[in-house]
Amino acid sequence: MSPEVIGISGIVIMLATMFFLQIPVGFAMALIGFLGVGYVATPQAALVMLGTEIWTTFSSYGLTIIPLFIFMGLICFHSNVNTKLYNTAYKWFGATRGGLAMATVMACAGFAAISGSNTATAATMTSVALPEMKRYDYHPLLITGSIAAGSTLGVVIPPSIVLVVFGIYTGQSIARLFFGSIIPGIILAGCMVMTIYLICRKHADWGPAGPRTTFREKLLSLRGSAEMVILFALVMGGLFIGFFTPSEAGAVGSFFALLISLLRRSLTRKGFVQAVEDTLRISCFIVIIVCGAVIFGRFLAITRLPYAIAEWAISLPVPNFVILWLMIVVFIIGGAIMDALGLLLITIPIFYPLAMKLGYDPIWFGVMLTVVTTMGAITPPVGVNAYVVAGMSADISLATVFKGVTYFLPTYVVCIVLLELFPSLVLFLAVAVR
Repeated sequence: MSPEVIGISGIVIMLATMFFLQIPVGFAMALIGFLGVGYVATPQAALVMLGTEIWTTFSSYGLTIIPLFIFMGLICFHSNVNTKLYNTAYKWFGATRGGLAMATVMACAGFAAISGSNTATAATMTSVALPEMKRYDYHPLLITGSIAAGSTLGVVIPPSIVLVVFGIYTGQSIARLFFGSIIPGIILAGCMVMTIYLICRKHADWGPAGPRTTFREKLLSLRGSAEMVILFALVMGGLFIGFFTPSEAGAVGSFFALLISLLRRSLTRKGFVQAVEDTLRISCFIVIIVCGAVIFGRFLAITRLPYAIAEWAISLPVPNFVILWLMIVVFIIGGAIMDALGLLLITIPIFYPLAMKLGYDPIWFGVMLTVVTTMGAITPPVGVNAYVVAGMSADISLATVFKGVTYFLPTYVVCIVLLELFPSLVLFLAVAVR
């Protein structure tokens, strides 16, 4: 059996252990990677590789950025920042047809800018926005679609944990990945708002206009979200000018998020303890996935499967963009059946070398993959955001949520096409980072 066939067999077995034996993705990758290295090389080599990779991964200073940004987002979450952001967005957009749904997307974008998590954003905005839209007789499809789709912005808009992990795994600048994703995140949010506008033009009764607010009320509402704007500007500004490293930016952001919540007296002792516990749990989950992906990646490297695929793809008599779209289709399908982070770490060892061989910029490629895999958070059968929204809505079924998000799926396609046609949308800010 050739090494390439062994690599393909390893991928199939690894997926089978995940879906049929229900082994968590991090442990599945580590187990198959270890056994694969032992089979291709020797058991002794596999043991040495296992010890070396586990030590290298868990002792990496770069991984400190993960718990720091997660902790910053959770402190803001338990300080009820979500309510303030939604109130601000509602004051500015609520008086227009579909305005509450637009406000929900805008609030999702704002909360995503400090949380970096789509599931946290989904849970937060469901609890805040869903009762309000119900009160104004919004259609269930528009309610669930806007919340589930808007919450995916947590993966695209920095600081994004998925981009952090991509940067750590591929050795790319996390700061450049963050700034490269700002414009795509704004485009995606803008496309969602436009989708709501078009829906309400066709179905006027789906999003009745809310009560009008004065300009003074709109200005006063900004006070509730000013601290978060300052926090975001502090973290991203420090990264942009090179004053902070990404890990230092996470530490500074966590400190000021905690300071703001204490000064406002919006964080309870119970909320702080919960934020610490959730940070430990989520961080451990992510680090285990990263460690498993590194071990599995070493196995694939020994089989030379990624390089064989890259050489085969380059030899095809088709333009590079055709190969790129084949990768995008794989990520769209994969994102629909498994978690975005797990999918990225399984496929990066295969597709990242291929993208580099084709001449694509690594920062652009990382942001593009993040946008593509984000679709998986709202597409069946996994669609974790859809499950969160349905789980928190006693009278709305999962089928309704999935039907609602179908109206928003074209927005991702538009964003992906724009990023492919105009790579400068990603690279314009990324290349300016010091």
